Order: sequence, then structure tokens, then C-alpha cells
Amino acid sequence: MRGAPLEYTDLVSVAGPILVVRKVHEVGWDEAAEVRVDEHDRRHGVVLDVTDDRAVVQIYEGTSGISPADGSVAFTGSPLQINVSEAWLGRVWNGRGEPIDGGPAVYGGLARPVNGFPLNPTARSRPAEPVFTGIAAIDVLTTLVRGQKLPIFSEGGLPHLELATQIAAQAHAGAERFVVVFSAMGVTHADASLVRDVLESRAATGDLALFVNTADDPIVERLLTPRLALTVAEHLAFDLGYHVLVVMADMTSYCEALREVASARGEIPSRRGYPGYLYSDLASIYERCGRLRDRPGSITQLPVLTMPAGDITHPVPDLTGYITEGQIVLSPDAHARDIYPPIDPLSSLSRMMRRGVGAGRTRADHLDVAAQLDASVAQARQIRDLAELVGPDALTVTDRRYLTFLDGFEQQLVNQRRDQYVSVDDAFTRVWQVLSLLPRQELRMVDADVLSTSYRPGRSDLELDTDRKV
Repeated sequence: MRGAPLEYTDLVSVAGPILVVRKVHEVGWDEAAEVRVDEHDRRHGVVLDVTDDRAVVQIYEGTSGISPADGSVAFTGSPLQINVSEAWLGRVWNGRGEPIDGGPAVYGGLARPVNGFPLNPTARSRPAEPVFTGIAAIDVLTTLVRGQKLPIFSEGGLPHLELATQIAAQAHAGAERFVVVFSAMGVTHADASLVRDVLESRAATGDLALFVNTADDPIVERLLTPRLALTVAEHLAFDLGYHVLVVMADMTSYCEALREVASARGEIPSRRGYPGYLYSDLASIYERCGRLRDRPGSITQLPVLTMPAGDITHPVPDLTGYITEGQIVLSPDAHARDIYPPIDPLSSLSRMMRRGVGAGRTRADHLDVAAQLDASVAQARQIRDLAELVGPDALTVTDRRYLTFLDGFEQQLVNQRRDQYVSVDDAFTRVWQVLSLLPRQELRMVDADVLSTSYRPGRSDLELDTDRKV
């Protein structure tokens, strides 16, 4: 790091969020810069590229009002850094880390570069304990595990932001110290108000740091917001020992901003106009997650992204799926039936779930019950499709029980209020109420001892001959 910033006044061009400075020396990539428009206007940026004596600078606040003849750029000699401490908790910040709640900025503490570093795989510990979200369908079927990155795949018009906010408001890690860092990107002012209102009580207890980038904020700021959030989370987790849940919504807005900046730089577009480095850029965010062997804390990520036109092969969900460890998929069909949260259990998956549940964590029969639910839902959907072809009169008694089960699964297990917390014990009470709608002999994936204590049929005729017609 240089002793004093180097200042240059030879600005060649200003276009979109990009500014080009000429005749620079000793300037490097990712170096922080300050653009001085006048004595009152100071803007911040980062060096994207240096070629010969020219530096390409990306301005977070945008370049509106900057004149190449009058402006100047000072390079700090180091990457953009922020001061990290517990003072970020209980506060609301904009996408650049400036306070928007009337409180002071963070001074003192450790200075950390916002780009951070992905965790070294050899230094990681395997995720092992659950994060309890209070959402029954998630805690039972796609359990979130500390240190995991588990995205929510959604479509426009579905309540993904409401779900992410509800999880952020009520999630916990048992008796462990637990905090939430929420990064909202490209949201409307109405959505920003919703997030702040729902998370107000958590912020009041000092368990939340909220970063808000609205749709009318500079696009380039959107690229900084998740990195600020993760830098704060890394300090809380690996220096102070907290278990941190980082919620990032919406990563599609982030990727759209990345595409616009790449276009302004004149880069050759790749798949669907996104830059060719989209995968590595997303990985640089998602991989700032996990647990370290010699540290007590953890970072768990819950990215939220919308799939344009519901296309799961779109570059953003496609590449996200390669990097993360499963997905929670929201269904427009379930939403149309007024089910909240509209989770599709057969499209959803948590690859870390096996390590985070079981005796001493949730319940000994958790994995078997989750497998039985998935298998039964799949069978019930096949029967529902069959009934549309042959008519309900052609169904057996067992077939009809499966249709009753499917309705009970959606209404009694998945469906819950937007402000409702469902504990694991209550969730399994719901599970067995639903599974007991099926004949006992259909529950082949559950141990007989578990069935003898948990299976409670509501009617005595559930054991009717499975081949008899009605």
C-alpha cells in the first residue's frame, strides 16, 4: 500500500458507470479510487483494468455530472476496504455501506477488503448442524445446514422476497449465537419498506445488519452490496464466533447489473449477453461461505434468484446450481392454489441435509420420513394425472387415499401463515397427521417401530383392500 494516494486529472472518457484515466503509474487491478467532481461531490470506484498507461475505473455512484475537463481521480494503492465490527448489527445501510437509518458510520475496528477470499477447501469443516427456519416444508424436506449455500429459485410474481424475509426474521441455530446479514439488491421502494418492517424487531435486538440497494440506485452499486454484506459476515463468523445467515435477494438483479457494466466496458458478450466470467464471479460470492476447522462460527448463504420466464436453464440459475448445494424451488401452480410458501418438494433438494439432521439434531426418523413424504407425493401426483384421464370412479380405495394425502400435504404441512413460526416438533406433528391419511402398508420407508408410535389413522377403514374399487 502506498503512503499517499496518487491523483490524476487526465480523464479520457466518461461512459455509463465507466471512467478512463490516462498517464497513470503504479496503479493496479481492484484498487480503490476516489473521484473528485467538486469540493462537495466525492464518489468512489474500483479499477477494473490497467493497460499501458490507462486505467479503467468503475464508479459506484455513477458518472452523471462528471466532466473529463474538471474531474480528478485519486488512487488509494489498496483494494476497497471497510471497517468491520459488531457496530454493523442493528443498523440499516445502503448498497455502499452508508447508514440510512440516521445513525453514524462505522469507525475503528479492523479494515477488511470487500472482495474477500473464498475459503480454502482444506481448511473447511463439513456442515453438520441445522439452521431452523421455522418453515415446516424447508425444515422437514430441504433442511438448511450451517455452512451450506442453498438458493431459492423463483419466478416473477411469486412471494420469494416475502419467504426470504420471513426466514431472516425467525431463523435461529438453537442455543448458539446467531445473527442475520440481509442484502437486498435492485428492490422497489415498496419491497424495501416490506423488508425493513418485517425485520424491524430482529434489528432492534441487534441480531441483524440490513443492506438495501433499491432499483433506482446506481446499477454499479449493486455489484458492491453482496460483497459488503459478506465482508461483515466473515468478521462476525470467523473473528467473533457467530453463526451467520446471509440472505441475498435478488441475485438475478446482481447478474443483470454485471451484464450492463460488461456491456459498458465493451466486452464481448457470451451466453444470453452475460459476460464469459459470470460463473467465476458468482463463485467468488457463493464460495465465501462455510465453516473453518479452528473457528467456532459459520456462514450460511440463502441466495434468492428469479428465473426469467421460469427457465431453470437460464444462465443465472444454471450456474448457481453448479456452485451451490441444492435448491428450494417455488411453484407457480402451488401459488395459484393460494399455498404459502409455494414450495415444490420434488424439485427441491438439500445436498447437505443428511449431515444436518437425525438424533440429537432434529429427530432420529427425519431422513426416512422425508424420503417417505417425497415418494408419496410423487405417487399421489401420478394418481392425480391418471384420474384426469380415466375419471375418479376408476380409482381404487388406496388411490383415493393418495389424493386425500396430497391435499393434506399441501394444506396441513406446506401451507402456513406469513408470520408463523413452526417448530420442528410441530412440523413433525403435521407430518404424521398427513402420513396417517395413507394406509399403513404404503409407508414402506419408515421403520416399523416408528410407525407403531407415530402412525395415527383418523379412520378405521384405512386398511381396506388396496385393489377394491369403489
